[in-house]
Amino acid sequence: MKIVYNSFEGRYADNPRALYEALRARDGDGRHEHLWLADPAHAVGFPADVQTAAYGTPEGLDALQSADILIANTHTDVVWTKRDDAVYLQTWHGTPLKRIHWDVMWAPEGRLERLSKDVARWDCLISPNQTSTPLLRRAFRYDRAVVETGYPRNDVLNAHDRDELRAALRAELGIADDKTVVLYAPTWRDDEVFAAGGKEFRLAFDIDAFTEQLGDAHVLLLRLHYMLTGRYGPVEHPAVRDVSFHPDIGRLYLAADVLVTDYSSTMFDFAITGRPILFYTYDLADYQGRLRGFYFDFAPDAPGPLLDTTQGVLDALRDLDAVSERHAERYAVFRERFCHLEDGHASERVLDALFAEVEELRG
Repeated sequence: MKIVYNSFEGRYADNPRALYEALRARDGDGRHEHLWLADPAHAVGFPADVQTAAYGTPEGLDALQSADILIANTHTDVVWTKRDDAVYLQTWHGTPLKRIHWDVMWAPEGRLERLSKDVARWDCLISPNQTSTPLLRRAFRYDRAVVETGYPRNDVLNAHDRDELRAALRAELGIADDKTVVLYAPTWRDDEVFAAGGKEFRLAFDIDAFTEQLGDAHVLLLRLHYMLTGRYGPVEHPAVRDVSFHPDIGRLYLAADVLVTDYSSTMFDFAITGRPILFYTYDLADYQGRLRGFYFDFAPDAPGPLLDTTQGVLDALRDLDAVSERHAERYAVFRERFCHLEDGHASERVLDALFAEVEELRG
């Protein structure tokens, strides 16, 4: 069988990566033909033995149209024709807090209609938890198979060798064992990506203040959303690493001691680790009320403090034990609600569901 993978329009990452690696481990190298759609800007993230075709090129189009199975974590936003006997598994890429697809407050004219043509091709959709299933169905107006499995990309957070993976990545990034690693992973803003003429992207977090106040004992890992990768200038400070081009955020979760985010679905994944989460929500009212909207008011349930200034974040980083103690009860409830399927075996469940779908389709 020919299996084609599309992750974030050309990265070796996320749920497709986890499924690819699990399938190769389970079935060996010779049973299936595997091909990845790749963005040349992210080619360095692909292992040397991975077969690739450039996303959006005639070669990539041929790969899609000849695939027996397509595994994607976002819309495959190109013009192509899916074979009648092919199976398209959509894993998506996050538990939704912020509204998506037909539920958003606004979008560029024609965008949702165009992306819905891709939704019409999906044969099976993965849901990370029970809460997300009805939200995903409604947002995509999707009425076919949904399987609640947890996210394959999060299996690494429960892997038997996760401590070794953590140590290896910190060594790769040149981070000493005694440093507190802060992963800053904000989501994107629609008006920064879609506004006419393009709104200038500015990082809301004051990196200079971080380095001046905490740079001796802390290291900041800056992870921009894939829609913003490359739009922030070079960072030149020994206490900061721009890891936006790192192929997979799951390994970064392992390396981090604390997550700083805003409305990103990284909160739901990182909660699996049990490590503290800080929410830098400087534009909460605007984001929730005008720009995107939420499926639920997360402020009362957030498993960490909501902070509206860089200084507030820095002060919280100085006493993470107190943060964890104050939010322990809400953190436990949050994990029970959103991480109840994250046991390290999601990849196995998804692969079983995928090949059951293939068998049913082909009789």
